[in-house]
Amino acid sequence: MRRGRWKAVGTIPATLKKAVVIVAPHTSSRDVSVGLAFRKVLHLERIKFLGKQELFKPPFGFIFRRLGGIPVDRFHKTNFVDAVVQLFAGKDEFIIALSPEGTRKKVDRLRTGFYHIAKKAGVPIVMLGLDFENRQLIFAEPFFTGNDEAADIKHILCFFAPIRGKYPENGVGHLL
Repeated sequence: MRRGRWKAVGTIPATLKKAVVIVAPHTSSRDVSVGLAFRKVLHLERIKFLGKQELFKPPFGFIFRRLGGIPVDRFHKTNFVDAVVQLFAGKDEFIIALSPEGTRKKVDRLRTGFYHIAKKAGVPIVMLGLDFENRQLIFAEPFFTGNDEAADIKHILCFFAPIRGKYPENGVGHLL
């Protein structure tokens, strides 16, 4: 991270035991390696991540599991939100990271599973920006969802809009 002149702006409070971390903009497969490198450097190994199920298949699937990955089946109708909420309920400490876009491509809206997971589990959301332009990993303060989903999503978009991913044209600024 130092060689690449990356720096972290903020961190996740050490006292935070449960949270949903949303990482954006997710525009490149390189986002994962930058995120995992920072996770190691900042000693945030307690953060697990949700990833597409295909990553967890042989021959390299064991690596993603060892790195803290939890596979997600994106193609079958399952009650994913409730399943992740149950993971929160069964653990004293559980922090997961995921991409609110759900893909590296340009999107016309954020996926809201992360929001409903945080709301149902009663845990805060921590926004984490991958700013390739300034080589920064930017942490926002944790916040709890309110009663106005549209206002909360706007708050999230306002944080991520100015952050430039590896491929800025696939960012989320246009959603604001």
